[in-house]
Amino acid sequence: MPAKSQAQQKAAGAALAAKRGDIKKSELQGASRSMEKSMTEEELRELASTSRKGKPEHSSKK
Repeated sequence: MPAKSQAQQKAAGAALAAKRGDIKKSELQGASRSMEKSMTEEELRELASTSRKGKPEHSSKK
């Protein structure tokens, strides 16, 4: 599942870094904190590797 926005991609990258131990889990905020708890490393890697080109900064809620 590719990221739908740049913000989602960035949050996934932060959550992945925390899951790998590169940053402290206590440094996470908002969406990245819940992503780290609820998603596997593979799911986070897939979201984080999505290209930001052509993606909106934030996806619209529909």
